[in-house]
Amino acid sequence: MRQESFNLFAETEKYIKGRPIVTIFHNESNLYTVVRIRVEETDEIYDEKEAVVTGYFPRIHEEDTYKFYGVMKEHPKFGLQFHAHRYEKDIPKTKDGVIQYLSSDLFPGIGKKTATSIVEALGENAISKILENPHLLDSVPKLSPEKAKLIHETLKEHQGLEEVMITLSQLGFGPQISMKIYQTYRELTLQIINDNPYKLVEDVEGVGFSKADELGEHMGISGDHPARIKAAILFTLEKSCLQEGHVFLQKDPFLFEVKSLLENNQPKAIDPPVIEAELVKLEEEGKIKLQETRVYMLSLYFAERGIVSNIERLLSQQQYKDQFSESEFLLALGELEDRLGIQYAPTQKTAIQQALTSPMLLLTGGPGTGKTTVIKGIVDLYAELHGLSLNPKDYKDEPFPVVLAAPTGRAAKRMNEATELPAVTIHRLLGWNGSEAFQYDEEQKIEGRLLIIDEMSMVDTWLAHQLFKALPDDIQVILVGDEDQLPSVGPGQVLRDLLDSKKIPTVRLTDIYRQEDGSSIVDLAHLIKNGEVPLNLTEQKKDRSFIPCRPLQMGEVVQQIVQNALKKGFTKKDIQVLAPMYKGPAGIDALNTLLQEVMNPNPDKSRKEVTFGDKIYRIGDKVLQLVNRPEDQIFNGDIGEIISIIRSEESQTEEKQDQLIVSFDGIEVYYPKAQWNEITLAYCCSIHKSQGSEFPIVILPIVKSYYRMLRRNLLYTAVTRSKQFLILCGEPEAFKMGVIRQDDRKRQTSLAENLLEQGQSNAEPLFLTEEALFKVDPMIGMENLSPYDFLTAK
Repeated sequence: MRQESFNLFAETEKYIKGRPIVTIFHNESNLYTVVRIRVEETDEIYDEKEAVVTGYFPRIHEEDTYKFYGVMKEHPKFGLQFHAHRYEKDIPKTKDGVIQYLSSDLFPGIGKKTATSIVEALGENAISKILENPHLLDSVPKLSPEKAKLIHETLKEHQGLEEVMITLSQLGFGPQISMKIYQTYRELTLQIINDNPYKLVEDVEGVGFSKADELGEHMGISGDHPARIKAAILFTLEKSCLQEGHVFLQKDPFLFEVKSLLENNQPKAIDPPVIEAELVKLEEEGKIKLQETRVYMLSLYFAERGIVSNIERLLSQQQYKDQFSESEFLLALGELEDRLGIQYAPTQKTAIQQALTSPMLLLTGGPGTGKTTVIKGIVDLYAELHGLSLNPKDYKDEPFPVVLAAPTGRAAKRMNEATELPAVTIHRLLGWNGSEAFQYDEEQKIEGRLLIIDEMSMVDTWLAHQLFKALPDDIQVILVGDEDQLPSVGPGQVLRDLLDSKKIPTVRLTDIYRQEDGSSIVDLAHLIKNGEVPLNLTEQKKDRSFIPCRPLQMGEVVQQIVQNALKKGFTKKDIQVLAPMYKGPAGIDALNTLLQEVMNPNPDKSRKEVTFGDKIYRIGDKVLQLVNRPEDQIFNGDIGEIISIIRSEESQTEEKQDQLIVSFDGIEVYYPKAQWNEITLAYCCSIHKSQGSEFPIVILPIVKSYYRMLRRNLLYTAVTRSKQFLILCGEPEAFKMGVIRQDDRKRQTSLAENLLEQGQSNAEPLFLTEEALFKVDPMIGMENLSPYDFLTAK
C-alpha cells in the first residue's frame, strides 16, 4: 500500500519531543487532550523549557517520552500551543532505557530484575522484537506466562495505537475521525483497512464513500470490485433514508443512483446486473432487506414490522369495551363538568368515551381545535372511573398510573403545564442510556395504566418501534398529534401512516375554538393547511402582521421588532425568531449574531464571555441543545440559558479548562470546552428545531432565497408555534409560493399497508367538532397591543 502520497502535513509539520508534566484536559468520548510537556527537542523556533500540546489521543503517561507532529499556533487567550496532528511514543533504544521502561508503572508486577532479564535475553531491541513475536518471551528465565502476556498486550496497546494514528494521518484522516476508526476496530484497524477500506463506510460514522473510494483506488480496488459496489449500495441507501426520510427505496431508481456514484470519475461503466448481484449478496449477508421491488435498511424494515406486531398486540385487548356502563360514564362526566365549571359538547363527550373504552386512540387536530381540552377530560375521567388519585405523592410504592410523554423536553413541559401531571421525554420514559441501549424493551416493559404521547408527528420509525415494544399488554394508549405539521426528522411518517391505515380508532378535531375577539393566527394556520393565502395577508391584525422587506434589510427589521418587544416588557424567552435556512443575510447564523447584540449585549465587556470558533457566548445567552444528553435529561432541541462561565484558572476540578453552565428550566448542565459544539445560539432557530414548542411571540422571516425549503407544512409548522403574536417579515410572494407548494418529497414507507394486511378494522373514524372549550384568553392585559407596536415608527 502506498502511504506517502496521502501525507497531508509533510511539507508544513514540525515536531516537539518531551515528557508529559500534567494532563490539563482529557475527554474520554472523543479523546481530545491538552497536556503540558517538558521540552527535550524540537525543530520549531521555540526556546521555552515547557510547552502546551493539544490533539486527539488517549491518555498519555508521565513515564513516557513522546514526539508530537504538528504546528505551533498562537491562542488568543492561552498563548502559544502546539497543535498535534499525530504523535508517536519514543521507544527507548539503550539497555538502561528499555529496563527503566519495562519496569515502569505501565507494567504492574514487572520489577527491575525481571526487566533486566528480558533485556539480557532479547537485547536492546527487546520492545520491537516482542511486538513482532511475543513467543520470544518464552526464552526469558523465570518469566511466567501471565506476565509475558501482560507485557505483550501492554506494548501492543500503547505502541499499536501510535502506529495506527500515524498511518491514518498519512491516509488523510483527521485526528477525530482517526480516533473513531481506532475505537471501532482497535488493534485490527490497519489489517481491516488493508483488506477492505470500503468496510469503513459500513462501520464508521463520518466516513463517506468518496474517502473509502480514494483509499480503494490506491490499493488497486476500483471499477466493479464487489467490495466497492457493496459500499456504494450501503452508502446510498443509508444516505437516502436519513436525508429524505424514506424507509425503503424503489429498486430501479436506486440501482441507477448507485451506478452513477460508482461511475463518478471512473472511466469504466458498471453493468446494472453486476450491481444487482451484489445487492442480493448483501441481503444474504443480513445487511439489507429486499422485498419485491423495494430495498430496505435492515433496521428500518424490522422496526416497521415491530410496530405492526405490537399495535396488533395492543389492539387485541378487548377488556376496555364494556368496563363502564353508559349511565356510569355520564354521571362521572357530569360531576367533572360541575367541578370545572364547563359543559362538554356532545361530540366531545363521545371523544372522551371512545378514548376510555378503546385500547388505542389517535387524537389529531390543528391549532385551536381543543386537543388539550379533550386530553384533560380523558385523564380526569379515567382517574374518576377507576377510583385513582392524580396526586403523584400518593404513589410512593407503586408507579403513577397516568404516563405522559413527548419527543422533546419542551413538548413534555407543555404537557405538564396543561395537565399539572408529570411528563417526560419518550427517551427518558424508555430509559435511554445515550448510545443504543434502552432500559425498557420487549423484555422489561414500562409501568402505567394510561399512556398519552403528544406531538406524535415528530416520532420517527425507530423511536416508535422502541416505544411500542416496551408497552405492556394492559396499557391504554392515546397518540396525539397534528398530521399537517412537518414529518419526523428521522425516517418514516408514523402518525400519518397510522391514520392512513384506519386500523386504530381515530378522532379528528376539525372545528376551531376561537377567542371572543378571534384569533387571526389560528385562521391563518387553517388557511395554510388548505393551501389558501388570505387576501389580507399584509394587513395589520390584532395578533398578526406582515412587514414587507428585502433580504438585505431583514437583519435591521428583525432587530427593530425585537427591540420594541423588549420595551413592551417581553423577555428573550418570550420572543423566538424562526427561519428555515442557516446561510445568507436572512439565515439563522446571521440573525443570531445580530440578535445577540440586541437581547444580550455586552458593550463594556463587564460580563464574562468566551469565544468558540466564530461564536461568542455570554452569561445570559439563550442557547439550543443540538444533541441528546440523556445522562443530564437534556435532549436535542431543548432551549436553555447560560448562567455561568468558569474560567480555567477558576476551575476546582482536575481538568483545568473553561466551562459553561447552562440552565434548562432549572436543570443545570456543565459544558467543558470540548463539548461547546453541542450547543449554539438560539435567538433564531430552525423551524424543524422548534417543533414541540410554543412561544408568546414568533417572528418569521420569509424571503425568496429560502425557496428550496419553502413548503406548506413548513410554514404551517412555523405559524402554529405562535401563542399570542405572529410577525411575518420579508417578501409576500415568497410566503404565497410556500403555501402553494406542497411537500413533493413523498416519503416511501410501508407501515400503513403492513397494518392493512393484518385485516381491516371495524372501528369507524370519528370526526368531531369543538363547540364549548375552556374560555381562556391569552390576550388578557394586551387589548391595546398589536404586532405593529413592536416596530419603530418610520
